[in-house]
Amino acid sequence: MSERPYHHGDLRAALLAAAEEELTEKGVEGFSLRSVAKRAGVSHAAPAHHFVDTVGLLTALATEGFTRFQDTLDAREVGAADDRDRAVRAGLGYLEFALARPALFRLIFSSARPDFAAPDLLAAANRAYEHLVGLVAALGGGETDVIALWATSHGIADLSAGQKMRTLQGKSPEEREAMIRAVLSRCLPASDG
Repeated sequence: MSERPYHHGDLRAALLAAAEEELTEKGVEGFSLRSVAKRAGVSHAAPAHHFVDTVGLLTALATEGFTRFQDTLDAREVGAADDRDRAVRAGLGYLEFALARPALFRLIFSSARPDFAAPDLLAAANRAYEHLVGLVAALGGGETDVIALWATSHGIADLSAGQKMRTLQGKSPEEREAMIRAVLSRCLPASDG
């Protein structure tokens, strides 16, 4: 358990940080509000000031997760040569996020515990989805292309985070990225040129 001082003005942030640590260590199945409060160094009743229950905390954490996910994609896209490269870089950002925060990745994409109808979480999830749609639309693609890019990016990220992508194991980082770039490029609409 990490000891950290409790600051009244930052209880929400402290609880979210402790919640991510708890999620990483125990997974969503072992996640409890009481353990998060203990990890944050506050009373078991303190989380009620910001979160009604465990679902409320997981919903807030998932909202934060989608924001961090989109921030990772945005950062990866900086310096893209063109729209095609931008879409490929977004796919690489997807992988980067999954490898850096596998528990948070599973929470936002695989868990049924957060309330995905909550307005803030819905807005954060929609922002990420609309970004994907925009990347594909910039290339002249449609719904089928969105599904192809999303499913491929997600599949590579999920398999890699679970250490199941055997084809990429043992390759240098440069070789892995080149291979992933090639796969993602195949999912994108064909160039007009």
